[in-house]
Amino acid sequence: MYTKPTGNDISFFKETLGADQVITSTDDIKPYTIDKTKNLVGTASVVLKPCSAEEISKLLGYCSQNSLAIFTRGGGTGVTGGAVPLDDGVVLSLERMNRILEYDANNMTLSVEPCVITGNIHEFAQEKGLLYPPDPASSDECAIGGNIAENAGGPRAVKYGVTGNYVLGLEYVLPDGTIASSGGKYVKNAAGYDMVRLLTGSEGTLAVITKALLKLVPAPPFAQDVLLSFNTLGEAVDTVTRLLAASPLPAAIEFMENDAIKLVSESSSIKIPFATAGAHLLIKLEADSAQLLKKQIDNLYKIPGISDSNLKTAKTDKESEYLWSARRGIRDAISRVSPVFFAEDCVVPRAAIALFIKSIKNELSSYGIDSLLFGHAGDGNIHIDILKGKTEDNRWEELKDELRLMIYRKALAFEGTITGEHGIGFIRKQYLEEAIGSGAYNMMKKIKEAFDPKGILNPGKVFQD
Repeated sequence: MYTKPTGNDISFFKETLGADQVITSTDDIKPYTIDKTKNLVGTASVVLKPCSAEEISKLLGYCSQNSLAIFTRGGGTGVTGGAVPLDDGVVLSLERMNRILEYDANNMTLSVEPCVITGNIHEFAQEKGLLYPPDPASSDECAIGGNIAENAGGPRAVKYGVTGNYVLGLEYVLPDGTIASSGGKYVKNAAGYDMVRLLTGSEGTLAVITKALLKLVPAPPFAQDVLLSFNTLGEAVDTVTRLLAASPLPAAIEFMENDAIKLVSESSSIKIPFATAGAHLLIKLEADSAQLLKKQIDNLYKIPGISDSNLKTAKTDKESEYLWSARRGIRDAISRVSPVFFAEDCVVPRAAIALFIKSIKNELSSYGIDSLLFGHAGDGNIHIDILKGKTEDNRWEELKDELRLMIYRKALAFEGTITGEHGIGFIRKQYLEEAIGSGAYNMMKKIKEAFDPKGILNPGKVFQD
């Protein structure tokens, strides 16, 4: 279906971009054949580093005419293989397209290129007294284009929503080389199909994003982090229900179950408060005044089961960082005790969190497999990390697909779905049709075919071959 790039193709690429922006050395290509997905390595014949929509237009037009598969890459921080090239394809690295293009103070918008690091957007907004709310865990290294491609979330999603809620407009290049744009600085838009929403979450399969117009919001002047401990996860989830009914809504409601708390406590230098608790909730409160913030904290004590004995507030930025260090340190702790593991990010209705986790833990225990569960209690997004530990290699390979299927089917049984923020990519494509149903799945394939009739953009991802 696809052809491997030839000498003539390489010559065209060098003529279009300049020889120094075309990588053909095997050793230099290697870093572009992986992302953060465990044990997944792809193959590529060439890496291209364009710096404009016009250059990308020429490259895509040529690749379409010559049946060359294109794999777009931003920060390379995905965990489902979405940016991993296959079958000696062409990597389109957007690393040079990393500029903040325009800040519009009157409309509170920011125009950026796709490889601007998300953390840099946070810092820019903060300097203006504003906030760009989406905050994926890898924000210090992930790129905004990848965030849009995956519709990334993060802890603040419970109050503010996910990346797609802050994308007002996109410039993009279609597989045949056509440059198009959709959306703008306006708030309402009823002019035709919502192309911005369609491209958001499309995982690099429909078009190459070359510019994004982002919405910023006023930053809350006062905020405070609070850690709550509970004897059981059920008590913690009951509290989540009450927090979600409160006004104003907390900006974040994160949870860790006992095994996660224990692992971080025992395998790192982090001194966790309430280290023997059955569950933690880490919440962020925001307010327009110190008085209103204090009122929110006072209201926490009105929730049954909350008292000074299981509540700790952060009085300073350093104390906030300390409270968050355990939640952020889970993956590092896992890597120390089990360098080989796989991670899932299912979503269930928030009221089902406790029962879902209990069901998953019981099932995994029957396999003799260790697991850690944590995540975003405020939006029902649960990270399920399965540890290889001392499991023999052959047994581990046999179990991975079986365990994934078990986890996904349990999420669906609890009226949830198989991924909340990491996407389908390569490693989950065989499960998508069961998750969304054949009708929706076939319609998605038709949309893909309409955008990309030759199938050159990120082939082998999202859909079964």
